[in-house]
Amino acid sequence: MIFIDYRDARPIYEQVVEKFRMLILRGVLKQDDRLPSVRNLAVELSINPNTIQRAYAELERQGYIYTVKGKGNFVSDSGQLLRKYKEELFSQLKEICRAAFETGITKEELIGYIREGGQYD
Repeated sequence: MIFIDYRDARPIYEQVVEKFRMLILRGVLKQDDRLPSVRNLAVELSINPNTIQRAYAELERQGYIYTVKGKGNFVSDSGQLLRKYKEELFSQLKEICRAAFETGITKEELIGYIREGGQYD
């Protein structure tokens, strides 16, 4: 389900957060699905349980999961999360487009770049 890249410069807990975010946003993990326990995931990934606990705390802070005492961690409403994530992405894209236009990149060049899947000639 989750793989850790030890060559990645980001801390392990951030990688765990990002992997779970993508699983939730892509619909792999659905609303109210139970996440693996901290202990089980730590054993599966061969990392410290505190790292998983920190990742789960961050996911909860961001609204991706919620905790039920004595039951575990569960996925929040992914539809709402996806809308929020898209808003963040489009906000970033707006800033990128503004910077591109300021440096002389045309609208057509940007559209061509997107159509080519991010390949620049």
